[in-house]
Amino acid sequence: MSYIKKYPFSILIIGVILFLSFFNPPETPLSTVTNIDKVLHFLMYFGFCSVLWLEYFMSHARPQASRLIPWAIIAPILFSGVIEIGQQTLTPTRAADWWDFIANSIGCLTAALFSQLVTRRMVKRWKEKH
Repeated sequence: MSYIKKYPFSILIIGVILFLSFFNPPETPLSTVTNIDKVLHFLMYFGFCSVLWLEYFMSHARPQASRLIPWAIIAPILFSGVIEIGQQTLTPTRAADWWDFIANSIGCLTAALFSQLVTRRMVKRWKEKH
């Protein structure tokens, strides 16, 4: 129950990612743009991991790398891999794509770097003011 209180937006984003990963998307004018889905994968996982880091920094006084690395970097990357496998094996309309997995992973890693350089400082300043 404490995870729901500490990470409500991260849990919500996990649900949204699961939905978006397993539904059959409609055709749009953007469907013709080459590799637009890779950009969306990057943004989706960058956003997810950024929110995860933000919620971690907000709920912990002293961030610990021993918790952040497995839960804010490795777990989301593995999650994206499991989703790719699930798309291949559980749906007739979706397929696993290594490039999607790579875009997801780069999104997670970029979010980790961004969070270390920017988010951590922003949260620290906010906590000092409040």
